[in-house]
Amino acid sequence: MTTKVTQFVKHQVAHHFDNAEHEFDAAKLGMWAFLIQEILFFGGLFVAYFIFRAMYPAMFVEAHHHLSWQLGGLNTIFLITSSFTMAMAVRSAQVSQKNKLILFLVLTFLFAGGFMCVKYVEYMTKIHHGYLPAKWFFGTGTFDTEPLFFGLYFTMTGLHGLHVLIGMGLIAWLIIRSNRGEFHKDYYTPVEMVGLYWHLVDLIWIFLFPLLYLIG
Repeated sequence: MTTKVTQFVKHQVAHHFDNAEHEFDAAKLGMWAFLIQEILFFGGLFVAYFIFRAMYPAMFVEAHHHLSWQLGGLNTIFLITSSFTMAMAVRSAQVSQKNKLILFLVLTFLFAGGFMCVKYVEYMTKIHHGYLPAKWFFGTGTFDTEPLFFGLYFTMTGLHGLHVLIGMGLIAWLIIRSNRGEFHKDYYTPVEMVGLYWHLVDLIWIFLFPLLYLIG
């Protein structure tokens, strides 16, 4: 009886690093710097949201009723679950469990895909009923300023959706490399870095969901 042995590819440390630990520390520092920039980027949008919310509180309350909290809640479940599967993917890479690593990455990708499908349904509904930004608004509403709310809605959720799509591309890249056996206990830096990025994407949605969907 023969036992199948999982083959892993030995990682070659880049020439400008002293060792694998130095390479990992540099990657993590760079990723945290990038994540801080992302927080500042979305932070500006959140500041704009709070300013306009303070200026037009009644309009924001009415406009948010045109959003489906059920769909937003479903997307929240998708992303929170995807954070768990991504964390498990990182753990699987750290203990050289190739099959589990691929499984959890695929699940994360599928949850992200589910999020984007729900977002597509939401966007098509808003477009059909005319709840659009600025001059494209032709929906029904009590306030003339409602296009402002939907301008913020499409900008904030659209940019977040773009980050989800980028994350899906990165996860697909990890799946391909994982299938080759490139990630194991001695080298899992890309998996952890993408994991950090993905957790930030999820965290941003945790703020967007109540501010836009549960505002009343």
